[in-house]
Amino acid sequence: MLLISIALATIPLAGIAWIVLRGSITTVDGLFMSLILLSLSGIFYLNIVLELRERQLFPFARKSGSDDPKRPPTED
Repeated sequence: MLLISIALATIPLAGIAWIVLRGSITTVDGLFMSLILLSLSGIFYLNIVLELRERQLFPFARKSGSDDPKRPPTED
């Protein structure tokens, strides 16, 4: 699932590069198409980040202790 999300997040970025290379980024159609493609990429990249966070591959984005049912709550 992670590899599919990476592919589906990268393909719209190639579309934006194509729009920029054609020089149609300054048209209304080019701007709206770029916004739509950026939204698609953002959604899939968010899915990637959340999946990696669930697998605990991001040490800085670990879930707090209250979210982990295996860990007893700490008293502060």
